[in-house]
Amino acid sequence: MAFAVGPVAPLGAREFMIFLLQVALLLLLALVLGELASRLRLPPIVGELCAGVLAGPSVLAQLSPELSDWLLPRSAAQFHLLDAAGQIGVLLLVGLTGISMDLGLARRYGATAARVSIAGIVIPLSLGVLTGLALPDSLVPDGADRSTFVLFLGVAMGVSAIPVLAKTLMDMNLLQRDIGQLTLSAVLIDDIVGWLLLSVVSAMATTGVRAGEVALSFGYLGLVIVCAVVAYPLVGKALRLADASDRRAGGGGGTTIAVVTTLLLLSSAATQAMKLEAVFGALVAGMVIGRSPALDHAKLGPLRGVVRAVFAPLFFATAGLRMDLTALGRPKVLLVGVSVLAAAVVGKFLGAYLGARLSRLGRWEAAALGAGMNARGVIEVIIAMVGLRLGVLSPEMYTIIILVAIVTSLMAPPVLRACMARVETTPEELRRAERAHSVRLREADEVA
Repeated sequence: MAFAVGPVAPLGAREFMIFLLQVALLLLLALVLGELASRLRLPPIVGELCAGVLAGPSVLAQLSPELSDWLLPRSAAQFHLLDAAGQIGVLLLVGLTGISMDLGLARRYGATAARVSIAGIVIPLSLGVLTGLALPDSLVPDGADRSTFVLFLGVAMGVSAIPVLAKTLMDMNLLQRDIGQLTLSAVLIDDIVGWLLLSVVSAMATTGVRAGEVALSFGYLGLVIVCAVVAYPLVGKALRLADASDRRAGGGGGTTIAVVTTLLLLSSAATQAMKLEAVFGALVAGMVIGRSPALDHAKLGPLRGVVRAVFAPLFFATAGLRMDLTALGRPKVLLVGVSVLAAAVVGKFLGAYLGARLSRLGRWEAAALGAGMNARGVIEVIIAMVGLRLGVLSPEMYTIIILVAIVTSLMAPPVLRACMARVETTPEELRRAERAHSVRLREADEVA
């Protein structure tokens, strides 16, 4: 029997218009509120998330339900357009984070960074699991496996956020301090382990908690690592060909950007097919690309600019759209929110503090590590979005985890500043700061 095959109908004019208005409005709000947050010396992500909160069910739907229904119709197809744009942005953001990761920093601090990181993951993860076991069934989505929900909450509690921490340390002139570099090293290990755990728990949410499926997930993890090693020389060859193409075109980095973007998306698709989450593939591909001597990092400047200025704010604003702060008006949800936040803050701080003290660091240095590693920021938001998409998190728990990301990112700078005020600057740190200052002056002279 023959079937008539015709072209797929294009996106409707009305749906396309609404999509354009949604993107424009969210970007405008994210730009204004992100800039306001920066001027208040807060992480821009706070303002970008608030853009979605204002346009979502927490504010706009309460003030003007008709306008909210028109601009953000309860249509899965319409919302998925926004999701797709935001997901591309977050994959590129995670990939660029992987490219920028300084694995040499972790090797330099070796055992100390490992001890701080391990304690900084195990203790909050354990507290997250215990908290998840104590939560009422009404906050676990229908059809979600309780053990998967509990493990997912534990992973969400255990992560830190390199982008937020690096920006905080830079703003506070702490990147040249020993504690600043040690904190970045520990968080680097933290994030890699966190992505591995997220991939396994995501696979459990998709395939079930059967022993065979879990073993298969770990097998896929091993396969990804093997593929990364095998692909390393091939990635280098692709980057050299891209560089040659850029030179023939008279400079610029258009081909390099296209090749890097393609590699990130292909790797994301591969890990998504393995049910290990696309963001894990983007991170691994980014780390492989970033280690290649064939990569000219300067050519990725335009890509970084577009991702940070357009795609990332759009993703965070979209994440804010799904927050429903009105749920916190229910005493049970509010109590759970306070409990989860307390467990997240105490667990991370205590874990990093104990790891630092076991490494024979002073108590104020240990406290500074705990304060810095408590910032969840970007990574927590991504994990929350993954949990919501997989059906592991209910809307109430999603809102609570996003609030944990915001509150811990806001807490980190003042606590870190108070702790570092009690840590003496060493002669080596002074020399390092002077060298960095000299480099900045030379770069400024070259630009002038």
